Amino acid sequence: MGTPSVGDLGEFGLIAALTARLPQGPGVLLGPGDDAAVVAAPDGRVVATTDLLVADRHFRRDWSTPHDVGRKAAAANLADVAAMGATPTALLVGFAAPADLPAAWAEEFAAGLAAECAPVGASVVGGDVVRAEQLLVAITALGDLGGVPAVTRDGARPGDVVAVCGTLGASAAGLAVLSAGVRGHQSLVQAHRTPTPPYAAGPAAARLGVHALIDVSDGLLADLGHVAERSGVAVDLDSSAFVPSEELRAAAAELGASATQWMLTGGEDHALAGCFAPDVELPDGWVRVGRVHAGSGVTVDGSVPTGVAGWDHFR
Repeated sequence: MGTPSVGDLGEFGLIAALTARLPQGPGVLLGPGDDAAVVAAPDGRVVATTDLLVADRHFRRDWSTPHDVGRKAAAANLADVAAMGATPTALLVGFAAPADLPAAWAEEFAAGLAAECAPVGASVVGGDVVRAEQLLVAITALGDLGGVPAVTRDGARPGDVVAVCGTLGASAAGLAVLSAGVRGHQSLVQAHRTPTPPYAAGPAAARLGVHALIDVSDGLLADLGHVAERSGVAVDLDSSAFVPSEELRAAAAELGASATQWMLTGGEDHALAGCFAPDVELPDGWVRVGRVHAGSGVTVDGSVPTGVAGWDHFR
């Protein structure tokens, strides 16, 4: 007998195999197995977000394990919840796959989802599976605001301090390393496979009254551009604040790239960028990188950056 595939399991067998690996947190009143789940909403408001991951677009099976893909899929959505100042509570998962996909791949993917959710106390509470020609994952994440206002992109004010919490540029560097087929730089490669967003930093910043907050998924310049546009302000970054790690420098030198450019335009690290009042003492882990001014757009040391600001799926 060959290796079982998702087609061998069938729809309900696959659902049973996946949900067997998904422990439920205390906020889940009714988990997988019914027409819908029931999740507690203590605040009375629910933060909701969704994201798609498509094979060979967002991940490659020859570069990442299924556990890696599960973690990355969860992280992209959990980080968006944190960027609203909320604590993640639950994920819903849409899973489309060819019938010959090994069942073990799907099971390890589910284990990766659970592993990324566990530290923040979130649970996978349901979803759907379907046969498709291409492997695709659609995640919906829910979160709880804990009594504080949601932090949006439109609250930045002139005089605010711009700060970042989390890693910048590592995922872009890891992708470049994988694409070039060079050896080494494993911490950068792993940062691309499984980003490590600073989930707790979002709710902590919200409690301090941060004016605007965003998940850096497409690149810092691009994402701060969204903040600047929505808030009707200008953002100026200080290039001296972006200090590449030794490994980032080494990879850039080997590949003929710019480590600083990776930090400014690379996506998928899922760091958080926030705009704080100038008199607020930045929490641990946050690094001041610029200022908000009257005007529009994003500049670096007062100059408009050249080249691409970040990722755009349709460019």
